[in-house]
Amino acid sequence: MKFYALINSLSVFCCAWGFYAHQQINELAIYTLPGDLLAFYKPNLNYIREVAVNPDRRRHSVPEEAPRHYIDLDHYGDSALLIIPKNWKEAVESFGEDTLTAYGVVPWHINRMYYALREAFLLKDPARILKMSSELGHYVGDAHVPLHTTENYNGQLTGQDGIHGFWESRLPELFARDFSFLVGRATYINDPLAAAWQAVRDSHAAVDSVLEIERTLTHDRPGRKYSFESKGRTTAKVYAESFSRLYHKRLDGMVERRMRAAIRLIGNLWFSAWIDAGQPDITDLLNYQPTEEELIGRRHELEQWRREKNVHVRPHEGEP
Repeated sequence: MKFYALINSLSVFCCAWGFYAHQQINELAIYTLPGDLLAFYKPNLNYIREVAVNPDRRRHSVPEEAPRHYIDLDHYGDSALLIIPKNWKEAVESFGEDTLTAYGVVPWHINRMYYALREAFLLKDPARILKMSSELGHYVGDAHVPLHTTENYNGQLTGQDGIHGFWESRLPELFARDFSFLVGRATYINDPLAAAWQAVRDSHAAVDSVLEIERTLTHDRPGRKYSFESKGRTTAKVYAESFSRLYHKRLDGMVERRMRAAIRLIGNLWFSAWIDAGQPDITDLLNYQPTEEELIGRRHELEQWRREKNVHVRPHEGEP
């Protein structure tokens, strides 16, 4: 199978992975799927790309949304990955739900979304399969961003404000065209929760490098870190392309590896949810088209999120 106005402060490029990277990751995960699954997902590619960013769109209006995108492991100390129970109920017993929610729940939420997708396959509900697949992809993508696993998520504790958007948005936008995204075919995952925790573990292992390399470059290249770029009618202060290129080089392929790992895990989870649902025959879903009622519902949902922006979120998360 072929796998296919001037802004004076730093522009942070809004969201986890940035809209561009989230959409790319979801799209590329489609091409890991076999047979009828590929035939179902591919015609709905545009929807899967678009809904990939819905969790970011609603974080200002849904109070419980923001913690689903991260987990601040360092809040729990150097042995966090050893002392935090991987099972949600056990973790609540150990730390309390309020504490867990305050410092992020992304691995547990990935697991919840996985079972929601499995249920959608059991029901053979095409609209829900696509929605759950797309949003599951978002949270898996977030778990692969190192700065989604630390309290120093935007370098604000080390004088590196803006590094979040730099790593997860600026670098992919500049260099992703040169990445290799052929990650192979989707394979079955026996334990989705363990896979989510492994993604978090691998991301957290890269946090020190993400911060230290940028800090060293800033020290070595004073005055050459930023430039200005025009985006439509706006001129924005951004990380200079030369600085970005050097940072990207010293990261030695880290961004590409994390994107590839995210694509692979998303495809594996979509495939595994279908397997765990009993491999339902979805050939009768291949001609699915959303009804007018569904389209109206989608528009209403987006309008509601834009209108009801009354939830405080972390400063690095700008407006969609």
